[in-house]
Amino acid sequence: MRDIDLTQGPISGHFRTLAVPAAMGMLFSTLYNVVDVYFAGQISTDAQAGMSIGFQAFIIMMSVGFGIGSAMGALVGNARGRKDDAESRRFILQGLSFAITTTVVLIAVGAVVGPSLIKLVSEPGAYRDAGTGYFYWLLAALPGFLLAYTGNGVLQAHGDSVTMQRAMMGAFAANIGLNPLFIYGVPGVVAGMGFNGIALATIVSQTGVMLFVLRAVLRVRVMQGATWAELWPDLATYRAILVQMAPTSLSFTVLFVSGFVVQFALSQFGGHAIASYGIALRIEQILLLPVLGMTGALLPIAAQNFGAGDHDRVREALWFCWKLGLVMTIGAAPILWFGGGLAMSLFTDDAEVIAVGHSYLRVDSFLFTIYMMLFSINSFLQAMKRPIWTLWISVYRQGFGVAFFIWLLIGLFDMNVWGVWLGIAIAVSTGWLIALAIAAHVARQEIGGLRQAAS
Repeated sequence: MRDIDLTQGPISGHFRTLAVPAAMGMLFSTLYNVVDVYFAGQISTDAQAGMSIGFQAFIIMMSVGFGIGSAMGALVGNARGRKDDAESRRFILQGLSFAITTTVVLIAVGAVVGPSLIKLVSEPGAYRDAGTGYFYWLLAALPGFLLAYTGNGVLQAHGDSVTMQRAMMGAFAANIGLNPLFIYGVPGVVAGMGFNGIALATIVSQTGVMLFVLRAVLRVRVMQGATWAELWPDLATYRAILVQMAPTSLSFTVLFVSGFVVQFALSQFGGHAIASYGIALRIEQILLLPVLGMTGALLPIAAQNFGAGDHDRVREALWFCWKLGLVMTIGAAPILWFGGGLAMSLFTDDAEVIAVGHSYLRVDSFLFTIYMMLFSINSFLQAMKRPIWTLWISVYRQGFGVAFFIWLLIGLFDMNVWGVWLGIAIAVSTGWLIALAIAAHVARQEIGGLRQAAS
């Protein structure tokens, strides 16, 4: 595996080394989901809507994996920057132990709470039943997701984003074959499972991703000679991981709870509105992939250089990320505005679904640059080991802001789905201004400012 010293060499080169494979990995991850959406569409619109609400409930639990992965990126990255091998090894092993323990708890809680969450954002009927069944099946995939994200955080802290890229490429290829196999079966040999076959395909392929990533983690230099005993929980290290992980996971949880708020608001306009939102999100994610790869690369680069005490390189990395991101997001906007309808038609032939989804993508085209800034600020705050601020930003933007502005536009001004889209836009825009002020504040405290060190 790669083990790159990000405290040396040109910043632009490190972004290229980390961001391109990361973006490719996320591309195949998104295409993986696109395959699921496509096959669900072959079944029915209710299946697509059920997948949307079922996955929304499941992904709240996955947010813990995102948090642990970010914690590993910051904690292992900082230790790697200080050249402290003993601390790196301790955080890696305890991070894996923490992920295993957390997975067991989440499966138990999710089995009880998940169906109730789905009921909150759906009406009784076929698409609610489909979403509930899909969610139950996905619980078996949770170990694969959480351990893979944890391992990927470790690898990224060492400058390796290629392993996850290769894992997701393999999972995507497998999903293309597994979906029809499990949905339709083999005539005369194995009966098909219908819609739930999509979930089984996810379980099988994601378990493969987990094994591939963990294999690479065990080959990291500091892991040589590791023993099972080192996985035994160390409360002090667990606490350090929890402090770094919890705000990030809660931020993701708020994000996906926000998804429930949006779906609840859309539910009054019919199942086609929910289906359109689920498809439009997939399209949005595809175009955001280069941005996500780039802003994700900022975390290990900033973390290693912050650990090494090189504040100038931290600032250089942040500004490079913003400048490159501006170019990337301006280029994506017209694609969303003019091509959103065509993109929607690739996943459904329902005219209502296409029209509603295209309206969302047009509003979204104005938000791409703001999303880029928000993602990069989150990476910067995590690298500074100040993730609590990401939580407060998320609570406003994706919690209060989305709920309040959607309620204002729909409840008071009696708008249709455009009220949902514009409510999201207002929340995102005002949240960005708050995030920028927080980033400047933390930068003054930790690295002497965003522009230059204080004199």
